[in-house]
Amino acid sequence: MSTPPVVTAITRGLAGRCPACGEGRMFAKYLKVAEACETCGEELHHHRADDFPAYIVVSIVGHIMLSAAYWVEVSFAPAIWLQMVSLLPAGAAMTLALLQPVKGAVVAVQWHIGMDGFGVSKAARVGIS
Repeated sequence: MSTPPVVTAITRGLAGRCPACGEGRMFAKYLKVAEACETCGEELHHHRADDFPAYIVVSIVGHIMLSAAYWVEVSFAPAIWLQMVSLLPAGAAMTLALLQPVKGAVVAVQWHIGMDGFGVSKAARVGIS
């Protein structure tokens, strides 16, 4: 099996699919990466995503929510309770919606470049012994 381009691997990761074949699911649960792809058998347990996906999501959601809060305050000046009731759930929903795709993309990048335990499978893909 050859290594797909990095953009393909990232796209597959964003979709929650195996970066190698694009068919199997990457996640066994919401944020738990599967031990291996059920379709091609590629081992995925080597990932070391740790907190990096959360940092990326916080940066994205923070920029969007701060901009939205500023715009709402300047344009409409609603009561603070109204902003809290509308903006906080929106931020929480955005965070939950982005966490899995971002983690999938991070794991796909790690797989593509052969980080940590993925180095053995990358060497086998590219024919290095």
